[in-house]
Amino acid sequence: MSELPNPLIPGFNPDPSCILVDGTYYLVTSSFEYLPALPLYRSTDFVTWEHIGNVATRQEQVGLAATTSAAGVWAPTIRHHEGRFHVIVSIVDSPRGCVVFTADDPAGPWSDGITLDGIGGIDPDLAWDESGAAYVTYSALEFDGVEVVGFHGIRQARVDLVSGKVLEEPRSLWSGTGMVAPEAPHLYRRDGYWYLLIAEGGTDHGHAVSVARGRSIEGPFEGAPNNPVLRGAGFDRPVQRTGHADLVRGPHGGDVLVLLGTRYAGAASPLGREPYATPVEWIDGWPQPAPVALNPRPAAVEEYFDFTQDATLSDPGWLAVGRPPTAVASTGGRLTVTADTEGGLGAFRPAFVGRRQRHLRCLFETRVEPASGRGGLGLRFDEEFTISLTAARCGSGGDAGTRITAHARLPSLSQSWSVDVPGEQVLLRLQTEVPPPGRAPWLPNGDRIRLSAVDDSGTEHDLAEVDGRFWSVENAATFTGRVVGVFAEEGTVHFADFRYRGEGGS
Repeated sequence: MSELPNPLIPGFNPDPSCILVDGTYYLVTSSFEYLPALPLYRSTDFVTWEHIGNVATRQEQVGLAATTSAAGVWAPTIRHHEGRFHVIVSIVDSPRGCVVFTADDPAGPWSDGITLDGIGGIDPDLAWDESGAAYVTYSALEFDGVEVVGFHGIRQARVDLVSGKVLEEPRSLWSGTGMVAPEAPHLYRRDGYWYLLIAEGGTDHGHAVSVARGRSIEGPFEGAPNNPVLRGAGFDRPVQRTGHADLVRGPHGGDVLVLLGTRYAGAASPLGREPYATPVEWIDGWPQPAPVALNPRPAAVEEYFDFTQDATLSDPGWLAVGRPPTAVASTGGRLTVTADTEGGLGAFRPAFVGRRQRHLRCLFETRVEPASGRGGLGLRFDEEFTISLTAARCGSGGDAGTRITAHARLPSLSQSWSVDVPGEQVLLRLQTEVPPPGRAPWLPNGDRIRLSAVDDSGTEHDLAEVDGRFWSVENAATFTGRVVGVFAEEGTVHFADFRYRGEGGS
């Protein structure tokens, strides 16, 4: 496994679920308040992963119009049965609830989805027994609106996937070793046993993987003698928060756990929870995963989007908050974003279109022409944790110039820096860099985020450098990650292009 990249897919892609169908791997992850939802990746070698699309591309499929940050589309499971692909997911703080989407081709289109009334909770798994009966196994997390008011362990019920009906009262299953938050159940049949894999300990530093087995899909299940079989907490390992695992046959014939984890830049995890893989050895009928290794891809990644191309926003990596990117921006010679709400990047539904940050050392750039509006380049963890570079015309006339304002925002602190530059079009730049080598990882620092602008003459103007630990999992929305893109906070703003460079090995 050491030759495989880890993370498998860098950047904010939590709660991975993976299957192998006819020699091809398909992996789906959570997306929370963003649309399109449920990014889907494909690989034939477990090394090179292509983002082939998203399961839900329309608001009607997921019902995110009023969904709060870090709620929304949680923890999917992807499965293949009788020639069809299925993705089951809980959509929190949405009228849709527990939904099953289906497709003949995982690249889409996917169905509008059917709601399973009576499945209340999160992290649903879908499995079929020897007779073909469908079972949903889930974590019975109880909500009052968006507030968690109770954990009721792992439950299961037979369901009708055509009518959306739950066919029996949900039963309680094995719910772990007594650690908090038993969740993320997955069921597998192997050598006459049904294996129940779960996460427990919470999705923060205590996250762990535990397993039980029984002769029937309905239980009873007995736990493994060495549970939890995998955890990062308490060990000096480069990947932490390891859990929420799915089991799949790996590229070399042995089994592999695909699971989430986080990595550090200094003392913080800026990229959010990412998919990792680790090999599994079977000992006395029990799976024993190896500790999760860190092996970032050595090659740099370059992406450039020229907005003269009308199809630019069709790339599946673009995201918007609670609505599709095409509802926020339009192309036609340039990308145009019009503010439709107050609050700028910190609004509940900002006029913002962005992409996941996928490297610890990276650069984002865009050329902006604010015209009569105000907007620019922004980093979002949620509406309370943002960083922005905003461009606005200084006044009227051909030589009025442009004012660039860098703005770092936290729930209890906001700070701004401004500079006036010549010209009507300005290049805005956001760069990140990891702390210098040799600095103790427990010291309170994160990656450095540098904000600058380049005017028409090529002169670079440095506005600010901030400590990135405040825009990381430890302080912001634990479930998501950094998304960087373009936005408008007043009027209409035009963008000529968008560039991303991620440095290899980061």
